[in-house]
Amino acid sequence: MDSPTTNNHNHIHTHHLNGASTISQPSKKPKLLSSSFITPAEIHEEFSHHDPSVARINNGSFGCCPASVIAAQHRSQLHYLRQPDNFYFNELKKGILQSRTIIKDLVNAKHVDEISIVDNATTAAAIVLQHTAWSFHEGTFQKGDVVLMLHYAYGAVKKSMEAYVTRAGGHVIEVPLPFPVASNEEIVREFRKALERGKSEGKRIRLAVIDHVTSMPCVVIPVKELVQICREEGVEKVFIDAAHSIGCVDVDMEEIGADFYTSNLHKWFFCPPSIAFLYTRKIPKGGSELHHPVVSHEYGNGLAVESAWIGTRDYSAQLVVPAALEFVNRFQGGIEGIKKRNHDAVVEMGEMLAQSWGTHLGSPPDMCGSMIMVGLPTSLGIACDDDALGLRVHLREQFGVEVPIYYRPPRDGEVGCVTGYARISHQVYNKVDDYHKFRDAVNQLVNNGFTCALLSG
Repeated sequence: MDSPTTNNHNHIHTHHLNGASTISQPSKKPKLLSSSFITPAEIHEEFSHHDPSVARINNGSFGCCPASVIAAQHRSQLHYLRQPDNFYFNELKKGILQSRTIIKDLVNAKHVDEISIVDNATTAAAIVLQHTAWSFHEGTFQKGDVVLMLHYAYGAVKKSMEAYVTRAGGHVIEVPLPFPVASNEEIVREFRKALERGKSEGKRIRLAVIDHVTSMPCVVIPVKELVQICREEGVEKVFIDAAHSIGCVDVDMEEIGADFYTSNLHKWFFCPPSIAFLYTRKIPKGGSELHHPVVSHEYGNGLAVESAWIGTRDYSAQLVVPAALEFVNRFQGGIEGIKKRNHDAVVEMGEMLAQSWGTHLGSPPDMCGSMIMVGLPTSLGIACDDDALGLRVHLREQFGVEVPIYYRPPRDGEVGCVTGYARISHQVYNKVDDYHKFRDAVNQLVNNGFTCALLSG
Protein backbone atom coordinates (compact mmCIF):
# COMPACT_ATOMS: atom_id res chain seq x y z
CA MET A 1 0.00 0.00 0.00
CA ASP A 2 2.99 2.34 0.40
CA SER A 3 4.07 1.91 -3.22
CA PRO A 4 2.13 3.47 -6.12
CA THR A 5 -0.11 1.22 -8.15
CA THR A 6 -1.65 2.03 -11.51
CA ASN A 7 -5.26 1.17 -12.40
CA ASN A 8 -6.78 0.85 -15.85
CA HIS A 9 -8.03 4.46 -15.81
CA ASN A 10 -4.45 5.81 -15.88
CA HIS A 11 -4.65 7.31 -12.36
CA ILE A 12 -1.73 6.90 -9.99
CA HIS A 13 -2.79 6.10 -6.43
CA THR A 14 -0.47 6.67 -3.50
CA HIS A 15 -1.27 5.76 0.07
CA HIS A 16 0.23 8.50 2.16
CA LEU A 17 -3.34 9.67 2.45
CA ASN A 18 -2.70 13.07 3.99
CA GLY A 19 0.19 14.36 1.97
CA ALA A 20 0.09 16.05 -1.40
CA SER A 21 -2.77 15.16 -3.72
CA THR A 22 -3.32 11.43 -3.36
CA ILE A 23 -4.50 10.96 -6.94
CA SER A 24 -2.61 12.49 -9.84
CA GLN A 25 -4.79 13.12 -12.87
CA PRO A 26 -4.13 11.67 -16.34
CA SER A 27 -1.34 13.42 -18.23
CA LYS A 28 -3.75 15.29 -20.55
CA LYS A 29 -5.11 17.23 -17.54
CA PRO A 30 -3.17 19.89 -15.62
CA LYS A 31 -1.52 18.67 -12.42
CA LEU A 32 -1.37 20.37 -9.06
CA LEU A 33 2.17 21.24 -8.15
CA SER A 34 3.33 19.00 -5.31
CA SER A 35 4.63 22.10 -3.54
CA SER A 36 1.04 23.39 -3.26
CA PHE A 37 0.40 21.09 -0.33
CA ILE A 38 2.42 19.42 2.39
CA THR A 39 4.40 16.44 1.13
CA PRO A 40 4.81 13.01 2.75
CA ALA A 41 8.43 13.90 3.55
CA GLU A 42 7.30 17.09 5.29
CA ILE A 43 4.67 15.18 7.26
CA HIS A 44 7.36 12.75 8.38
CA GLU A 45 9.57 15.64 9.48
CA GLU A 46 6.71 17.29 11.41
CA PHE A 47 6.25 14.11 13.45
CA SER A 48 9.85 12.88 13.58
CA HIS A 49 9.75 13.25 17.37
CA HIS A 50 7.39 10.23 17.53
CA ASP A 51 8.98 6.98 18.69
CA PRO A 52 9.74 5.16 15.41
CA SER A 53 9.66 1.76 17.13
CA VAL A 54 5.95 2.09 18.03
CA ALA A 55 2.95 1.63 15.75
CA ARG A 56 1.00 4.56 17.14
CA ILE A 57 -2.60 3.83 16.14
CA ASN A 58 -4.16 5.46 19.20
CA ASN A 59 -4.33 9.13 18.26
CA GLY A 60 -7.75 9.25 19.92
CA SER A 61 -6.39 9.14 23.46
CA PHE A 62 -3.81 11.92 23.52
CA GLY A 63 -3.67 13.36 20.02
CA CYS A 64 -0.49 14.62 18.40
CA CYS A 65 1.33 17.88 17.87
CA PRO A 66 3.52 18.66 14.83
CA ALA A 67 6.96 20.16 15.22
CA SER A 68 5.95 23.52 13.74
CA VAL A 69 3.24 23.96 16.39
CA ILE A 70 5.59 22.79 19.15
CA ALA A 71 8.06 25.43 17.96
CA ALA A 72 5.33 28.09 18.09
CA GLN A 73 4.47 27.02 21.62
CA HIS A 74 8.13 27.20 22.66
CA ARG A 75 8.38 30.73 21.24
CA SER A 76 5.29 31.72 23.21
CA GLN A 77 6.72 30.30 26.42
CA LEU A 78 10.02 32.13 25.97
CA HIS A 79 8.21 35.34 25.10
CA TYR A 80 6.30 35.13 28.37
CA LEU A 81 9.40 34.32 30.40
CA ARG A 82 11.29 37.23 28.85
CA GLN A 83 8.92 39.84 30.31
CA PRO A 84 6.01 38.25 32.27
CA ASP A 85 4.40 41.51 33.37
CA ASN A 86 4.05 42.87 29.86
CA PHE A 87 2.86 39.48 28.63
CA TYR A 88 0.10 39.10 31.24
CA PHE A 89 -1.08 42.71 31.23
CA ASN A 90 -0.83 43.55 27.52
CA GLU A 91 -0.71 40.40 25.40
CA LEU A 92 -2.40 37.39 26.98
CA LYS A 93 -6.01 38.53 26.58
CA LYS A 94 -5.47 39.55 22.96
CA GLY A 95 -3.83 36.22 22.14
CA ILE A 96 -6.61 34.17 23.72
CA LEU A 97 -9.24 36.30 21.96
CA GLN A 98 -7.55 35.53 18.65
CA SER A 99 -7.72 31.78 19.42
CA ARG A 100 -11.38 32.06 20.47
CA THR A 101 -12.19 33.90 17.25
CA ILE A 102 -10.62 31.14 15.15
CA ILE A 103 -12.55 28.49 17.07
CA LYS A 104 -15.79 30.47 16.73
CA ASP A 105 -15.39 30.42 12.94
CA LEU A 106 -14.40 26.74 12.87
CA VAL A 107 -17.52 25.64 14.74
CA ASN A 108 -19.95 28.22 13.31
CA ALA A 109 -20.91 29.88 16.57
CA LYS A 110 -22.81 33.15 16.29
CA HIS A 111 -20.59 35.21 18.56
CA VAL A 112 -17.11 34.94 20.02
CA ASP A 113 -18.60 35.48 23.50
CA GLU A 114 -20.12 32.00 23.17
CA ILE A 115 -16.63 30.44 23.06
CA SER A 116 -14.52 29.92 26.17
CA ILE A 117 -11.14 28.20 26.22
CA VAL A 118 -10.50 25.70 29.02
CA ASP A 119 -7.92 22.99 29.69
CA ASN A 120 -9.89 20.01 28.40
CA ALA A 121 -13.35 18.53 27.94
CA THR A 122 -13.28 17.22 31.51
CA THR A 123 -12.97 20.81 32.78
CA ALA A 124 -15.84 21.85 30.52
CA ALA A 125 -18.01 19.04 31.91
CA ALA A 126 -17.19 20.18 35.45
CA ILE A 127 -18.29 23.72 34.57
CA VAL A 128 -21.66 22.58 33.22
CA LEU A 129 -22.32 20.03 35.98
CA GLN A 130 -21.22 22.47 38.70
CA HIS A 131 -23.92 24.82 37.40
CA THR A 132 -26.43 21.96 37.55
CA ALA A 133 -25.44 21.22 41.16
CA TRP A 134 -25.96 24.87 42.11
CA SER A 135 -29.43 24.73 40.56
CA PHE A 136 -30.30 21.86 42.89
CA HIS A 137 -28.77 23.55 45.94
CA GLU A 138 -30.53 26.86 45.25
CA GLY A 139 -33.91 25.22 44.73
CA THR A 140 -34.20 25.98 41.01
CA PHE A 141 -34.22 22.21 40.46
CA GLN A 142 -36.12 19.85 42.74
CA LYS A 143 -34.62 16.83 44.47
CA GLY A 144 -35.04 13.82 42.22
CA ASP A 145 -35.13 15.82 38.98
CA VAL A 146 -33.35 13.92 36.22
CA VAL A 147 -30.05 14.27 34.39
CA LEU A 148 -29.68 11.92 31.45
CA MET A 149 -26.42 10.54 30.06
CA LEU A 150 -25.31 7.76 27.73
CA HIS A 151 -24.10 4.51 29.26
CA TYR A 152 -20.90 4.86 27.24
CA ALA A 153 -20.18 8.34 28.62
CA TYR A 154 -16.52 9.00 29.34
CA GLY A 155 -15.44 7.71 32.75
CA ALA A 156 -14.41 11.15 34.05
CA VAL A 157 -17.83 12.54 33.13
CA LYS A 158 -19.51 9.72 35.04
CA LYS A 159 -17.39 10.61 38.06
CA SER A 160 -18.37 14.27 37.65
CA MET A 161 -22.02 13.21 37.61
CA GLU A 162 -21.45 11.48 40.92
CA ALA A 163 -19.53 14.43 42.39
CA TYR A 164 -21.90 17.18 41.29
CA VAL A 165 -25.35 15.87 40.35
CA THR A 166 -25.94 12.86 42.59
CA ARG A 167 -24.52 14.61 45.68
CA ALA A 168 -26.82 17.57 45.03
CA GLY A 169 -29.92 15.36 44.92
CA GLY A 170 -30.29 14.78 41.21
CA HIS A 171 -31.32 11.44 39.72
CA VAL A 172 -29.00 10.22 36.97
CA ILE A 173 -30.43 7.94 34.27
CA GLU A 174 -28.09 6.16 31.86
CA VAL A 175 -29.17 5.43 28.31
CA PRO A 176 -28.14 1.83 27.46
CA LEU A 177 -26.66 1.63 23.98
CA PRO A 178 -26.16 -1.52 21.92
CA PHE A 179 -22.69 -2.59 20.81
CA PRO A 180 -21.91 -3.61 18.17
CA VAL A 181 -24.34 -1.09 16.72
CA ALA A 182 -25.95 -1.41 13.31
CA SER A 183 -27.73 1.92 12.80
CA ASN A 184 -28.55 5.33 14.22
CA GLU A 185 -32.12 4.13 14.70
CA GLU A 186 -30.97 1.76 17.46
CA ILE A 187 -29.49 4.69 19.38
CA VAL A 188 -32.53 6.90 18.85
CA ARG A 189 -34.86 4.14 20.04
CA GLU A 190 -32.93 3.61 23.29
CA PHE A 191 -32.71 7.35 23.87
CA ARG A 192 -36.48 7.76 23.57
CA LYS A 193 -37.02 4.89 26.02
CA ALA A 194 -34.73 6.57 28.56
CA LEU A 195 -36.60 9.86 28.19
CA GLU A 196 -39.85 8.05 28.95
CA ARG A 197 -38.31 6.48 32.06
CA GLY A 198 -37.11 9.88 33.18
CA LYS A 199 -40.56 11.40 32.90
CA SER A 200 -42.47 8.39 34.19
CA GLU A 201 -42.71 9.60 37.79
CA GLY A 202 -43.55 13.18 36.95
CA LYS A 203 -39.96 14.38 37.32
CA ARG A 204 -38.45 16.95 35.00
CA ILE A 205 -35.43 16.15 32.87
CA ARG A 206 -33.19 19.12 33.55
CA LEU A 207 -30.16 18.17 31.49
CA ALA A 208 -29.17 15.63 28.86
CA VAL A 209 -25.45 14.90 28.48
CA ILE A 210 -24.81 13.37 25.07
CA ASP A 211 -21.51 12.27 23.56
CA HIS A 212 -20.81 13.26 19.97
CA VAL A 213 -18.19 10.53 19.58
CA THR A 214 -18.19 7.97 22.38
CA SER A 215 -14.76 7.00 23.67
CA MET A 216 -14.92 3.24 24.35
CA PRO A 217 -16.47 1.78 22.37
CA CYS A 218 -16.21 4.59 19.82
CA VAL A 219 -19.33 5.41 17.81
CA VAL A 220 -20.45 8.68 16.21
CA ILE A 221 -23.77 9.58 17.84
CA PRO A 222 -26.54 11.32 15.84
CA VAL A 223 -26.42 14.39 18.08
CA LYS A 224 -28.47 16.69 15.88
CA GLU A 225 -31.39 14.25 15.95
CA LEU A 226 -31.08 13.63 19.71
CA VAL A 227 -30.98 17.36 20.45
CA GLN A 228 -34.17 17.81 18.42
CA ILE A 229 -35.84 14.99 20.37
CA CYS A 230 -34.81 16.70 23.62
CA ARG A 231 -36.45 19.92 22.46
CA GLU A 232 -39.65 18.08 21.54
CA GLU A 233 -39.73 16.25 24.89
CA GLY A 234 -39.15 19.31 27.07
CA VAL A 235 -35.60 18.55 28.23
CA GLU A 236 -34.41 21.83 29.72
CA LYS A 237 -30.77 21.89 28.57
CA VAL A 238 -28.52 19.76 26.37
CA PHE A 239 -24.75 19.42 26.83
CA ILE A 240 -22.76 17.70 24.09
CA ASP A 241 -19.52 16.15 25.37
CA ALA A 242 -17.56 16.00 22.14
CA ALA A 243 -14.01 15.43 23.33
CA HIS A 244 -13.04 13.87 19.98
CA SER A 245 -15.06 15.99 17.59
CA ILE A 246 -13.18 18.99 16.19
CA GLY A 247 -10.92 17.71 13.42
CA CYS A 248 -12.59 14.29 13.48
CA VAL A 249 -16.28 14.85 12.60
CA ASP A 250 -18.43 17.75 11.40
CA VAL A 251 -18.96 20.40 14.10
CA ASP A 252 -21.52 23.17 13.58
CA MET A 253 -23.05 24.90 16.60
CA GLU A 254 -25.99 26.39 14.71
CA GLU A 255 -26.85 23.10 13.05
CA ILE A 256 -26.48 20.92 16.19
CA GLY A 257 -28.45 23.33 18.36
CA ALA A 258 -27.16 22.31 21.81
CA ASP A 259 -26.97 24.66 24.80
CA PHE A 260 -23.43 23.60 25.69
CA TYR A 261 -20.80 21.88 23.57
CA THR A 262 -17.18 21.03 24.27
CA SER A 263 -14.32 19.55 22.29
CA ASN A 264 -10.59 19.17 22.81
CA LEU A 265 -8.23 20.70 20.29
CA HIS A 266 -5.25 18.57 21.33
CA LYS A 267 -6.80 15.32 20.07
CA TRP A 268 -7.62 15.91 16.40
CA PHE A 269 -6.68 19.57 15.75
CA PHE A 270 -2.91 19.32 16.33
CA CYS A 271 -2.67 21.61 19.36
CA PRO A 272 -0.33 20.75 22.24
CA PRO A 273 -1.92 19.51 25.46
CA SER A 274 -4.05 20.76 26.74
CA ILE A 275 -6.75 22.95 25.23
CA ALA A 276 -10.48 22.64 24.71
CA PHE A 277 -13.34 25.00 23.95
CA LEU A 278 -16.68 25.23 25.69
CA TYR A 279 -19.52 26.69 23.69
CA THR A 280 -22.40 28.17 25.69
CA ARG A 281 -25.41 29.39 23.79
CA LYS A 282 -26.14 33.01 24.66
CA ILE A 283 -28.81 33.33 27.34
CA PRO A 284 -31.19 36.25 27.92
CA LYS A 285 -30.09 38.93 30.36
CA GLY A 286 -30.74 37.86 33.90
CA GLY A 287 -30.26 34.18 33.12
CA SER A 288 -28.06 32.01 35.29
CA GLU A 289 -24.41 32.07 34.23
CA LEU A 290 -21.75 29.39 34.21
CA HIS A 291 -18.51 29.93 36.08
CA HIS A 292 -15.05 28.44 35.96
CA PRO A 293 -14.43 26.15 38.97
CA VAL A 294 -11.10 27.91 39.62
CA VAL A 295 -12.12 31.30 40.98
CA SER A 296 -9.73 34.16 40.34
CA HIS A 297 -9.77 37.93 39.78
CA GLU A 298 -12.06 37.77 36.73
CA TYR A 299 -14.94 36.05 38.54
CA GLY A 300 -18.27 37.53 37.49
CA ASN A 301 -17.03 38.90 34.16
CA GLY A 302 -18.41 36.04 32.09
CA LEU A 303 -17.13 32.52 31.59
CA ALA A 304 -14.92 33.37 28.60
CA VAL A 305 -13.09 36.07 30.56
CA GLU A 306 -12.93 33.98 33.75
CA SER A 307 -11.42 31.07 31.82
CA ALA A 308 -8.80 33.29 30.19
CA TRP A 309 -7.25 34.06 33.57
CA ILE A 310 -7.16 31.44 36.32
CA GLY A 311 -3.89 32.53 37.87
CA THR A 312 -0.23 32.29 36.94
CA ARG A 313 0.27 29.31 34.67
CA ASP A 314 1.43 28.28 31.20
CA TYR A 315 -1.19 29.51 28.70
CA SER A 316 0.89 28.67 25.63
CA ALA A 317 -1.31 25.77 24.46
CA GLN A 318 -4.22 28.21 24.25
CA LEU A 319 -2.19 30.72 22.23
CA VAL A 320 -1.00 28.49 19.37
CA VAL A 321 -4.39 27.82 17.76
CA PRO A 322 -3.33 30.10 14.85
CA ALA A 323 -0.24 27.94 14.31
CA ALA A 324 -2.36 24.76 14.38
CA LEU A 325 -4.72 26.28 11.81
CA GLU A 326 -1.74 27.21 9.63
CA PHE A 327 -0.54 23.59 9.81
CA VAL A 328 -4.00 22.26 8.92
CA ASN A 329 -4.23 24.56 5.91
CA ARG A 330 -1.07 23.07 4.42
CA PHE A 331 -3.16 19.99 3.58
CA GLN A 332 -5.33 19.66 0.52
CA GLY A 333 -8.86 20.57 1.57
CA GLY A 334 -7.73 21.84 4.99
CA ILE A 335 -9.45 20.21 7.95
CA GLU A 336 -12.28 18.86 5.77
CA GLY A 337 -9.77 17.07 3.56
CA ILE A 338 -7.92 15.67 6.56
CA LYS A 339 -11.16 14.38 8.11
CA LYS A 340 -12.25 12.66 4.92
CA ARG A 341 -8.90 11.01 4.26
CA ASN A 342 -8.58 9.88 7.88
CA HIS A 343 -12.09 8.44 7.81
CA ASP A 344 -11.54 6.60 4.54
CA ALA A 345 -8.19 5.25 5.73
CA VAL A 346 -9.39 4.04 9.13
CA VAL A 347 -12.33 2.24 7.52
CA GLU A 348 -10.01 0.61 4.99
CA MET A 349 -7.58 -0.48 7.70
CA GLY A 350 -10.40 -1.69 9.95
CA GLU A 351 -11.84 -3.82 7.18
CA MET A 352 -8.38 -5.22 6.39
CA LEU A 353 -7.89 -6.24 10.04
CA ALA A 354 -11.37 -7.73 10.39
CA GLN A 355 -10.87 -9.77 7.23
CA SER A 356 -7.49 -11.03 8.43
CA TRP A 357 -8.91 -12.08 11.80
CA GLY A 358 -12.28 -13.36 10.60
CA THR A 359 -14.19 -10.83 12.72
CA HIS A 360 -16.22 -7.68 12.04
CA LEU A 361 -16.35 -3.93 12.64
CA GLY A 362 -18.20 -2.56 15.68
CA SER A 363 -20.29 -0.15 13.62
CA PRO A 364 -21.07 0.71 10.01
CA PRO A 365 -18.47 3.01 8.40
CA ASP A 366 -20.90 5.94 8.43
CA MET A 367 -21.01 5.76 12.25
CA CYS A 368 -17.29 6.35 12.70
CA GLY A 369 -15.05 9.35 12.19
CA SER A 370 -11.28 8.87 12.38
CA MET A 371 -11.56 5.89 14.77
CA ILE A 372 -13.26 2.53 14.39
CA MET A 373 -13.76 -0.59 16.52
CA VAL A 374 -12.43 -3.89 15.13
CA GLY A 375 -13.30 -7.28 16.60
CA LEU A 376 -10.37 -9.37 17.83
CA PRO A 377 -10.11 -13.16 17.42
CA THR A 378 -12.15 -15.02 20.04
CA SER A 379 -9.23 -17.41 20.66
CA LEU A 380 -7.43 -14.62 22.55
CA GLY A 381 -9.85 -15.29 25.41
CA ILE A 382 -10.69 -11.70 26.40
CA ALA A 383 -13.04 -12.39 29.31
CA CYS A 384 -12.94 -9.20 31.43
CA ASP A 385 -11.69 -5.61 31.57
CA ASP A 386 -8.42 -6.77 33.14
CA ASP A 387 -7.82 -9.05 30.16
CA ALA A 388 -8.36 -6.14 27.78
CA LEU A 389 -5.90 -3.96 29.69
CA GLY A 390 -3.39 -6.79 29.97
CA LEU A 391 -3.52 -7.45 26.24
CA ARG A 392 -3.00 -3.75 25.54
CA VAL A 393 0.09 -3.69 27.74
CA HIS A 394 1.37 -6.93 26.14
CA LEU A 395 1.00 -5.48 22.63
CA ARG A 396 2.84 -2.34 23.70
CA GLU A 397 5.72 -4.04 25.51
CA GLN A 398 6.24 -7.10 23.31
CA PHE A 399 5.26 -5.84 19.85
CA GLY A 400 5.54 -2.05 19.91
CA VAL A 401 1.86 -1.52 19.10
CA GLU A 402 -0.14 1.13 20.95
CA VAL A 403 -3.87 0.51 20.69
CA PRO A 404 -6.74 0.49 23.24
CA ILE A 405 -8.67 -2.74 23.78
CA TYR A 406 -12.33 -2.88 24.81
CA TYR A 407 -14.07 -5.76 26.59
CA ARG A 408 -17.67 -6.32 25.55
CA PRO A 409 -19.43 -8.81 27.86
CA PRO A 410 -21.51 -11.52 26.16
CA ARG A 411 -25.25 -11.00 26.26
CA ASP A 412 -27.51 -13.66 27.75
CA GLY A 413 -27.42 -16.74 25.59
CA GLU A 414 -24.46 -15.64 23.45
CA VAL A 415 -21.81 -18.30 22.92
CA GLY A 416 -18.57 -17.90 20.99
CA CYS A 417 -19.18 -14.20 20.31
CA VAL A 418 -16.48 -11.58 19.89
CA THR A 419 -15.74 -10.09 23.31
CA GLY A 420 -12.65 -8.02 22.52
CA TYR A 421 -12.44 -5.02 20.21
CA ALA A 422 -9.52 -2.79 19.28
CA ARG A 423 -10.12 0.93 18.76
CA ILE A 424 -7.87 1.99 15.92
CA SER A 425 -7.29 5.61 14.94
CA HIS A 426 -5.90 7.18 11.79
CA GLN A 427 -4.12 10.52 11.76
CA VAL A 428 -1.97 12.19 9.12
CA TYR A 429 1.28 10.61 10.38
CA ASN A 430 0.01 7.02 10.18
CA LYS A 431 1.14 4.62 7.45
CA VAL A 432 -0.25 1.28 6.39
CA ASP A 433 2.74 -0.47 8.00
CA ASP A 434 1.41 0.58 11.43
CA TYR A 435 -1.73 -1.49 10.88
CA HIS A 436 0.14 -4.40 9.30
CA LYS A 437 2.32 -4.49 12.40
CA PHE A 438 -0.80 -4.78 14.56
CA ARG A 439 -2.33 -7.41 12.28
CA ASP A 440 0.82 -9.51 12.32
CA ALA A 441 1.20 -9.24 16.10
CA VAL A 442 -2.31 -10.54 16.70
CA ASN A 443 -1.88 -13.30 14.13
CA GLN A 444 1.35 -14.35 15.83
CA LEU A 445 -0.40 -14.51 19.21
CA VAL A 446 -3.19 -16.63 17.73
CA ASN A 447 -0.77 -18.97 15.95
CA ASN A 448 1.24 -19.40 19.18
CA GLY A 449 -1.87 -20.42 21.12
CA PHE A 450 -1.79 -17.31 23.30
CA THR A 451 -4.73 -16.51 25.57
CA CYS A 452 -5.19 -13.64 28.01
CA ALA A 453 -5.34 -16.20 30.82
CA LEU A 454 -1.57 -16.60 30.40
CA LEU A 455 -1.07 -12.95 31.37
CA SER A 456 -2.70 -13.38 34.76
CA GLY A 457 -0.07 -15.96 35.62
